[in-house]
Amino acid sequence: MSTLLINKLSGLYLGAELETIAGVISGINGKQSAQQLLVHSGHAEGDVQADPKHHGGLDRVLHHFPREHYGQYRRWDLITQLEDAPTMGENISTVGLNETQVNIGDILQIGAVTVQVTQPRSPCFKLNLQFGHKEFALAMQQSQLCGWFYRILTPGVIYLNDKIELVERRTDISVAEAMSLYFSPTFNVDAYERLASCEGLAQSWVNSLQRRLALQTIEDWQMRLYGNNAK
Repeated sequence: MSTLLINKLSGLYLGAELETIAGVISGINGKQSAQQLLVHSGHAEGDVQADPKHHGGLDRVLHHFPREHYGQYRRWDLITQLEDAPTMGENISTVGLNETQVNIGDILQIGAVTVQVTQPRSPCFKLNLQFGHKEFALAMQQSQLCGWFYRILTPGVIYLNDKIELVERRTDISVAEAMSLYFSPTFNVDAYERLASCEGLAQSWVNSLQRRLALQTIEDWQMRLYGNNAK
């Protein structure tokens, strides 16, 4: 039996326009408010990503970001009072659902579309450029206020007045805990093995965790967090 998580979406967004921010091509500011999303197995119609290697793909078709996080980032003086959804580049915005309430592998029903939670957002330096704060990506990584991605199990149309229901819970690892396990600066074999075996986890995260286990080291995050300004 399904469990109601959200009674109504706060916003739906998509965009096909790319722009250059400080010399970096990005689609984050191309998102516009929409009344509906036509979702296929590999993409949402009219939505593009500038960097298909790190964004989009079957495991990251839709990005869901809790709208209330904007308030917290404002309180931390990391964004301005004017910045709100969808300046994080999200497709789905809600109020009342966060990273502690959603688990990796969760099967959710959003209107007619069935999705699976695959991974937290892995913040990168483009967010620093977007908000004019050189430590924004690091703050998102440490706070776990990151949102999450969906793969599409049943394509269809998502409407603004649709509900979100939990159809099935497949794992005991929340999105917040996945962030904590993955981004801890301490090498932890047990944590990596537990997360890598988590049903539904995005393949890119599985590959990264297996690489850590094979090399017995954590990869360098400086380029992802700071880009060409890496320390």
